[in-house]
Amino acid sequence: MFKAANQKIVMYLSQREMELPRPTINLKGTINMSAETGKRFPDFSLQNQDGKTVSLDDFKGKWLVLYVYPKDDTPGCTIQGKSFTATKQEFDDANIAIVGVSADDVESHKNFCNKFSFTIDLLADPNQELLNAAGVGQSDYKGTMYWNRTSFVIDPEGVLRKVYEKVNPEGHERVLLDDIKAMQG
Repeated sequence: MFKAANQKIVMYLSQREMELPRPTINLKGTINMSAETGKRFPDFSLQNQDGKTVSLDDFKGKWLVLYVYPKDDTPGCTIQGKSFTATKQEFDDANIAIVGVSADDVESHKNFCNKFSFTIDLLADPNQELLNAAGVGQSDYKGTMYWNRTSFVIDPEGVLRKVYEKVNPEGHERVLLDDIKAMQG
């Protein structure tokens, strides 16, 4: 009887395992789960550059572009921040919110936003909780590991619709705007 019950448990777990996202191992050797297209994006609660806590549920009813960038006040990240700031009204008109995320802290984000007059929120993930939960990759640059430039498109119900990996910061805001408008139908 025990053997039969044990086999049923193993079968059930095997079926459930097929429904779950596959874990990945990051470079620090810890396991993280990757965000999957068609599934709810990982919940988060992170502070923006003003110290205000922002969560996924704050965007319910809106499309969300959550873009991950390597580091505040670096050339590509500055291009991206300026581009999103310049087109923010177009995103707002299309019911699309934009937030940037990096492992930098709140103070660094505040300085970065002030220096370039960004009008978008930058979320601080210094413990890399969201970066790991979303399965963002890392790359080595001159002996230092940085998070890959990645954009996530999340629909008004919190479901991940599209992922862009190793993004070119120049013109990416246009690609996102066009693609999301097409998804909106």
